[in-house]
Amino acid sequence: MTTDAPALRKSLTKASRPLGIITDRTFRVLALVAGLTVLVVLALIAIYTTREAWPWFREEGLGIFTNNWDPAHNHFGALGLIYGTLLVSVIALVLAVPVSIGIALFVTDVAPRRIRRPIVYTVDLLAAIPSVVYGLWALIVLAEPLASLFGSVSDATASVPILNTLFANPSASGKSFMTAGVVVAIMITPIVTSITREVFATVPESQKEAALALGATRWEMIRGAVFPHSRSGMVAASVIGLGRALGETIAVTLVIGSSIQLTSQIFGPGETMASVIANQFNEASGTHRSALIGLGVVLFAMTILIGIAARSVAARAERRSAGTV
Repeated sequence: MTTDAPALRKSLTKASRPLGIITDRTFRVLALVAGLTVLVVLALIAIYTTREAWPWFREEGLGIFTNNWDPAHNHFGALGLIYGTLLVSVIALVLAVPVSIGIALFVTDVAPRRIRRPIVYTVDLLAAIPSVVYGLWALIVLAEPLASLFGSVSDATASVPILNTLFANPSASGKSFMTAGVVVAIMITPIVTSITREVFATVPESQKEAALALGATRWEMIRGAVFPHSRSGMVAASVIGLGRALGETIAVTLVIGSSIQLTSQIFGPGETMASVIANQFNEASGTHRSALIGLGVVLFAMTILIGIAARSVAARAERRSAGTV
């Protein structure tokens, strides 16, 4: 004896698809298009800027990694500019990350609830200030006191090995790698703080309470429960801040001193890739213009490579926290 399944009514088999399925598929397509748009935009930026910069790459070759930027004689070695960009960014990161982590810890784990919101609003407000305002403030208010401070530090360390080279020949105007690094550090602190604060807020309260219940002090709780859980997030926040520091233009242009050089003297004037583009692009033509666009390509590539390296570090930190490494 066989039993056949009852046939479905014709109205059921030919009914239109439920609205939820159509909406879901539409959302999926829109999300895919949005994701691909980002990749297309990045690809177009890379392709067109590289095409415009190709005369510089072809003419200079490996000479782009020499310290010989001299538009008057048609030489465009960019090593000094790459060095200045990295030096200012490293100074900014060294100054900004500890302060940002301290602010984030204070807001999430130390500060009374009634003062947390004003602090968060103030930090977020700093991120909204235009970079030119930071640059003008540093030029008018900060440069002269820093010049005096640099001179005092240079005199105090004149007999100390290594430091006497690092802090030698301070700029009399206060325009220097260090000044630019300080300004950029102030600018990236709100970004790093906001991201780090959100990462710290994801630490389960049960882990914190367990550490405190076992007799840990507040610092031991932070070191044993908060930092391990947030390590990859702190790395990501630092890299985002570094990306902002690498590309900062106007504020750095105003306070760095416009002197292309390879030097260990961080109190001396310098130049970055972004600032030289801002200073020279309007008057540039021919290979000079291609070289400036090429600096943008190099800066773009540096940002991507740093992002890839940071993802690798963050992934390794997550595996270590999970006990798989």
